[in-house]
Amino acid sequence: MNTWQEGRPGGGGNPYGGNGGGAAAEPPLPAGLNPRGPGAPAPRQPGPSRLGGVPPQTVPGGPGRPGPGGPGRPGGPGGPGGAGPAGARAGRWPRRRIVKWTVFGVLIAVMVTAVSTWFWADSKLNHENVLADYPGRPAAGKGTNWLIVGSDSREGLSESQMDTMHTGHDVEGKRSDSMMILHIGDHGNTLMSIPRDSWVPIPEYKASSGKTVKATTSKINSAFAAGNGRLLVQTVELNTGIHIDHYAEIGFAGFAGIVDSVGGVQMHIDQDIKDKDSGLDLKAGDQTLNGTQALAFVRQRHQMADQDLGRMRNQQKFLGALAHQAASPGTVLNPFTFYPLVDSALGTLIVDDDCGLTDLGSLFLAMKDVNGGGGKSLTIPIGNADYRTKTGESAVLWDTNKSKQLFDAFKNDTAVPDFK
Repeated sequence: MNTWQEGRPGGGGNPYGGNGGGAAAEPPLPAGLNPRGPGAPAPRQPGPSRLGGVPPQTVPGGPGRPGPGGPGRPGGPGGPGGAGPAGARAGRWPRRRIVKWTVFGVLIAVMVTAVSTWFWADSKLNHENVLADYPGRPAAGKGTNWLIVGSDSREGLSESQMDTMHTGHDVEGKRSDSMMILHIGDHGNTLMSIPRDSWVPIPEYKASSGKTVKATTSKINSAFAAGNGRLLVQTVELNTGIHIDHYAEIGFAGFAGIVDSVGGVQMHIDQDIKDKDSGLDLKAGDQTLNGTQALAFVRQRHQMADQDLGRMRNQQKFLGALAHQAASPGTVLNPFTFYPLVDSALGTLIVDDDCGLTDLGSLFLAMKDVNGGGGKSLTIPIGNADYRTKTGESAVLWDTNKSKQLFDAFKNDTAVPDFK
C-alpha cells in the first residue's frame, strides 16, 4: 500500500485556506493504537476546507504539487496564510460605491434644485417695453445705468392694508414717489436721486387713448403719471443725456413685502419721528423696521427741514440697508427667507424686457456696495429748491453747470465730481 496521500493543488496560494502544498501521509501508529492495523497510515485529521469546515476528501497518491496564488487565510496543516486580496476587496468596494453614489446623488439634487429655482424665479419677473428707441435717444455710454422708480401704486393692497399704511383709497393710476439712477462702473457705483418736483421739459408722447400729447414743461413725476415708465425713461434721458440700460419699478405692496420677507430692516434713526400723514411713530436709535414702518419712513417728509430733499436721503439710506440685508448669506442661503424674498420682490417688480436675474443680482450687489461705503449716494445738484412756476406751484430747478458735470461722469464712466 502506498503510504503517501496526494494533496490538492493550491497550497499556500489558496485564498480559501488550503494546505501549503500537498498533504504528507501521517506516520504509522503503534499497532495497538492504529485501528487500521499494523503499519497502516494513521487516519487523516479533519481540518478546515473551502466549504466552511467540512473535511476534504483524501485520495491516495504522492506528494501534492504547489499551486499558484497568494497567501490564504489560516488553514489546516501546511502553515497559516495571510488575508487574500479577494477578501479585502469584498469588504472595501461596497463602502466606496455607497460614498460615490451618495455624493453623485447629492450633486444631482443640488443641480436640479438650482435649475428649477432659476426658472421659477425668472418666471416671476414682470417685463414691460419701457426702453423703446426714439429719434434723438442718447447713445449707450460706458458702464451700466439703472432707472429705479418707487411708485405709489396700491395694486395688491387690501382695504385694511391701505388703512394701516395710510396710503389712501381713492387714488387711481400711479405716480412716482421716488426716482434714482444707479450707475455701475469701473470708477465705483453711484446712486443719484432725482427730485420728483424737478421742473423739466417733457417730450411729446402718444397717450393710451391714441391721442398725441404735445411737448410741455412740468414736474418730472407728471411724465410717469401720464405715460408710465416709457415716457419717464425718455424724459430722464433727454434731460440728462444719460442712456438708461435697465429699468426697475416697485409699488407699495411689493416694497412692504420685501421688507417683511427678510424679517425687517435695521436702521439707525437720528431723531424721534412722529408723522400723522404717514402714521410713522419711531424713537431715536437703532430700530428694526417692518414693511409698514419702512414704507412710512421712505415716504414721510414733513419733519425734514428740507422736505423732499431730506426724504430722498432717507430713501437712499434705507434702500442701501435693504439691499445689504437681502444679499447677505443669512438671507440667500436660508430657504425660509430666500424663497419668500424672491416671491415678494420679483412678483411685484416691473423691469425692462431685456432684464434678467443676473442683471438684478448686479443691481443688488451695487446697492449693497453703495451702502457699505464702496460707492456714493448723492442728489442732482439743485440751483433753486423753491422755484415758482407760472401757476404759482413750487418746483425744483437743477444747477445747470454742476449737474452737467455729474451727468458727463455717468455717461463716460469717470470719477464723480465731489461738490462741496
